[in-house]
Amino acid sequence: MTSKRWAPDRRDMIWINCNPQAGRKNFHPLLVLSPKAFNERTGIVIGLPMTTAENNATNPFALRIDRPGKKTSYILVHQPKSFDWRVRDAKPHPLKQAPEDVFALACRALNQIIEIGA
Repeated sequence: MTSKRWAPDRRDMIWINCNPQAGRKNFHPLLVLSPKAFNERTGIVIGLPMTTAENNATNPFALRIDRPGKKTSYILVHQPKSFDWRVRDAKPHPLKQAPEDVFALACRALNQIIEIGA
């Protein structure tokens, strides 16, 4: 029996090492925008970084995510990133996936900035 290796998929929340310096680990959550087929084939993942930094409360490009009993999170829609997810040790986030409505809001907010499909 063969098992497929994990690969990030659209709407997944992952942990990824964002530090560009070799030998240093700086893992952050990332909301995946690119589909699994692209991610598997290229080894690249495209996504939006997430943070709990409170200074984003007044950032008009930070999509606020409130979860009962948890710290407020923000999706930074103005900072799309692409990373080699294999080299940067990407792993599934415990929250697994963003809710569909949150993902749709993030995509609409990014589209307002870069106007894809206009």
